[in-house]
Amino acid sequence: MKNSKCCPGQTQTEEPSRKQEVGGDEEIARLAWAVAHPARVRILRILLSRKACICGELVDLMPLAQSTVSQHLKILKEAGLVQGEIDGPKICYCVNQSGLARLKELVAEL
Repeated sequence: MKNSKCCPGQTQTEEPSRKQEVGGDEEIARLAWAVAHPARVRILRILLSRKACICGELVDLMPLAQSTVSQHLKILKEAGLVQGEIDGPKICYCVNQSGLARLKELVAEL
C-alpha cells in the first residue's frame, strides 16, 4: 500500500467488502445513534455504576422529566444496550453487557 498524499505517514488499507460495510455500518450507526445524546450516556454510566436501577431512581438522578427518561431508556433498549425487567409496578433496568461489548468492538474496528 502507498502513503496517502493528504495524510503523510498513513498507509492505505484495503477497502472493506460491500457485505462487511452494509451490516457493520448499519449496526454501528444504530448503536452510535443510541449513545449520541448526553442523557443516554449518563443513563448508561449510572446503570454501570449500580448494576441495576429502578426507573424512579434514574429520574431522581437526572434533571429530566420521567417521560423523557423513559423515552431515552426506550431508545437504549431498542438498540440492545439496556434491558429491563418488570418488577411489580416498576421496571428494573440494567446494562446489556453483550450489547455494550458489541458497540465497543465495532468502534475498535474503525
